[in-house]
Amino acid sequence: MAYLWAITLLWAFSFSLIGVYLAGSVDAYFAVLVRILLASLVFLPLLKFARVPLQLAGKLMVIGAIQLGVMYLFFYQSFIFLTVPEVLLFTIFTPIYITLLDDLLQKRFTLMYLLTALLAVIGAGVIRYDELSSSFVLGFLLVQGANLCFAFGQVAYRRVMQVEAERGLADLTQRDLFGYFYLGALVVALLGMLFFGNWNRLPTTGLQWGVLLWLGLVASGLGYFIWNKGATLVDAGALAIMNNALVPAGLLVNLLIWNRDVDLLRLTLGGCIILLALWVNETWVKPRVEAARA
Repeated sequence: MAYLWAITLLWAFSFSLIGVYLAGSVDAYFAVLVRILLASLVFLPLLKFARVPLQLAGKLMVIGAIQLGVMYLFFYQSFIFLTVPEVLLFTIFTPIYITLLDDLLQKRFTLMYLLTALLAVIGAGVIRYDELSSSFVLGFLLVQGANLCFAFGQVAYRRVMQVEAERGLADLTQRDLFGYFYLGALVVALLGMLFFGNWNRLPTTGLQWGVLLWLGLVASGLGYFIWNKGATLVDAGALAIMNNALVPAGLLVNLLIWNRDVDLLRLTLGGCIILLALWVNETWVKPRVEAARA
């Protein structure tokens, strides 16, 4: 849990850094490319190319392509349509996706989990109930695409590492393998910039470049490795819960440091409904489902 808590504190600043300094001024595809390229450079020197089985390398690249590459493409675009607090609040659906995807890997399905998801959707609607424009809906859907990609990557990485640990990885560590995760994401980022990027909207200030350096080398380069390693050390329930610890931390950073103008009453009410959905899921739905499966 210590790994997950450490990265939660680190990532709490990332939302605001993107929303305040990059979104709307720096091309999203370029920002994603630079961030993933820098993260790749951190771990490429550590890769044990000759000793990593080709099949395992391929799995890690696919996971990285989805969890980091595709997720970032959705995530950065969402800031064009939503405020930072809204993006943060709508990431709160990720634990539900983690639970459902974990069920999928176990070849089972639990309808009751969808009831808590519906309650969370109601909470999201409260936040912008009188401004449900097409741009807001698109932003909301973009965040959900990012949530699904992030959830898939965590569940898949846990599963792959569990299987490989049972098979025996000799003296290889996760640090020796994780570069493949970033290489997979880099392929997606390169294609995104090649086909959709706008070379006329590159960073123009030292501050913007500095933010990209921080996000690439630290938030991504170290953050995703430590987070995914932490994911292998806890169960799926704890991982799902920790995905939501980022929400209050990120909101606190955004509101206190950047003092963004938001409707605090509506934001609080909608957020409470979403948190209620999670509380119901954790305290009522999940224990009964687990008891029924025992």
